[in-house]
Amino acid sequence: MKSLTVMGLAASLTGMAQAHTLFTTLYINDAKQGDGTCVRQSTDIDHANSPVVDLGSDNMACNVGGNTPVNFTCPAPAGAKLTFEYRQYPDKAQPGFIDPSHKGPVAVYAKKLASLDDTASGPGWFKLWGEGYDAAADLWATEKMIANDGLLSIDIPTGLPAGNYLFRPEVVAMHNTTPAVQPQFYVGCAQVFIESSVTADDLAAAVPANQSVSIPDYLQADDASVTYNIYDDEEYADPKIPFPMMGPVPWTPAPASGAPSGNVVKQSEAEGAIPDSCLIVNANWCGVEVPAYADQTGCWAAVDQCWAQNDACWAQAPASGGLNCKIWATKCDDLDAHCTARDWEGPPAFGLVSGEVAAAADIPAAVNAGDEDGSGAGGFATSASATASATTATASETAAGTATATVTGEAYPIAETTAETAAASSSTSASADADSTSVVATVSDAGSSSTGAFGASSTAAASDTSAAANPTHYCAGHKKRRHARQLGQ
Repeated sequence: MKSLTVMGLAASLTGMAQAHTLFTTLYINDAKQGDGTCVRQSTDIDHANSPVVDLGSDNMACNVGGNTPVNFTCPAPAGAKLTFEYRQYPDKAQPGFIDPSHKGPVAVYAKKLASLDDTASGPGWFKLWGEGYDAAADLWATEKMIANDGLLSIDIPTGLPAGNYLFRPEVVAMHNTTPAVQPQFYVGCAQVFIESSVTADDLAAAVPANQSVSIPDYLQADDASVTYNIYDDEEYADPKIPFPMMGPVPWTPAPASGAPSGNVVKQSEAEGAIPDSCLIVNANWCGVEVPAYADQTGCWAAVDQCWAQNDACWAQAPASGGLNCKIWATKCDDLDAHCTARDWEGPPAFGLVSGEVAAAADIPAAVNAGDEDGSGAGGFATSASATASATTATASETAAGTATATVTGEAYPIAETTAETAAASSSTSASADADSTSVVATVSDAGSSSTGAFGASSTAAASDTSAAANPTHYCAGHKKRRHARQLGQ
């Protein structure tokens, strides 16, 4: 992953196409794992929320760079609920999931890995759930996901054996599909270790041949689902042509029978668990305590080591941002202050509090809840008002050129699809207490309480303006200051 200063990350995130979307964040049983933590998201920072449009590309599996594992794999108990958060602005500079014009199906795939280094692309994938066009509600799956603020939940089938998995949410936009243009695929993968008493030597052998697929190659350019035109075949068609479900029929293993054996296979640090030594995590980087010291040389060496970790944090920060890199920098500032005060013994106690915030909406129920028979039944659970609003939402242009959505007679702004859209007014601050032994991070977002454009009331999460709010590289000049102080200046 490319190394970026805060300024560089800000410029990259600001320039991304703002009608698109990216899977950024995993929740397990409604608990947020951290922005980018255990998630393979696009490593092309400049275009992180851009779609994959080549059906034959390895990027179809887990996005750009998705064949390379991230450092951490999140543990989940058997039968846990996984929730995938998609964002129009990966660092949450503004709320939103995807432009309403981007209509299409949504699905979730899974693959059991032989090891953490097992490749994502290739055979071994099976679909857990999928939904396309709901004729009864006159809604595409993407429209239902808009009503859920970009959150998609699925229950892990209890029959899946313990081990390392990739869970791959797939959002498809069909708005520009033509015989010469393929749909847009917004994909990513969550690295999850299922902790279960269910074991199996070869899960692949249990999946029926017609339901086990290779990604890429599970779709072909002439498939009816790929060539489907949402305008000619659905929106303006009379009668409407049913959407042929994209990809294989969902498969679910038989549920675990009988009482648990009690011999639950647990994840080890060697299998990607976040080390206990981590003081704070940003995506798949973690900060660890600096070595103990008892003299001036050791004190300033600890300061250098702390800032080196900060550099590494920013170098590894994905498109979902580097808010906790900023929080880590407050620890380095505190170390610097203690060394300046000739407090040569340490490191001093310092409390680090993650600056990340919760999801913008309530975590939805699993789309496959109660689907232990593998039928693929189930679907989005949205409030009646959200669903009704989604059916009446239409895009329009104001005289000023700002895109709006008209919902039950009221106009709500939608993020413009041009690079000129300004980032939401946000601020991030960290304040240390009087004796510099703890830090409390405060993140605020102007107008954070809002009603979503499709009628779903939500509290907009404060944004990780990982660079835009503070374009100063925290480590700039610290070595110069250190040497000046050692010289008595």
